[in-house]
Amino acid sequence: MKIIYGTTNLKKKQQVEDFFKATGITNLELISSKDIGFFEEIIEDGKTFEENSLIKAKAIKKFCDKNKIEGIVVTDDTGLCVDCLNGEPGIYSARYVSKKEHPNDHQEASIKKLLENIEKTGDKERKAKFVCVLTAIMQNGDIKQVRGETLGTIAKTPGPMGKLTYGPVFIPEGFNKCMNELRDDELGTTHREKAFLELLKILQNTNNA
Repeated sequence: MKIIYGTTNLKKKQQVEDFFKATGITNLELISSKDIGFFEEIIEDGKTFEENSLIKAKAIKKFCDKNKIEGIVVTDDTGLCVDCLNGEPGIYSARYVSKKEHPNDHQEASIKKLLENIEKTGDKERKAKFVCVLTAIMQNGDIKQVRGETLGTIAKTPGPMGKLTYGPVFIPEGFNKCMNELRDDELGTTHREKAFLELLKILQNTNNA
């Protein structure tokens, strides 16, 4: 089974490949949109994670059909949703602040805005979740969508910077330190990995049908 994963981020692709290996999945070839030469800019103008993930998948599927590239197209849309902010930053997580205005401190500026907006609400629980929605377009055009979530809360002060944009302030459920302070084996299955597990169940059932 060949999956064309809609990312040009090779580190992200490697993380998914490592997850597949760790879960014993061997009958799967993962290639990136970079590997097939897809570099088109995609306008993500959907209102939900599902809509934006589908927009990306359709664009890559169109490219694959045009260039006779076979495989299952898979794309994701991921973001942080904070309860007291009515789900913000949500689908705008990566552009909560302008990268043009903050080319060198985008993570710090994004976290600063998030914490300031939470403080304005007066909310004490600070509940939040990371969401990942995967869209798969089969070779016959059938569309499958799945969602994975990691529940948690938002810290008042950031931990170590780097990794996921909001990792320094997101405390996963069951822990007392932020995501960036946790080892992979401590963190367990992430929202993206949960979504991939659900998608693989669907793909394997489809393959066996």
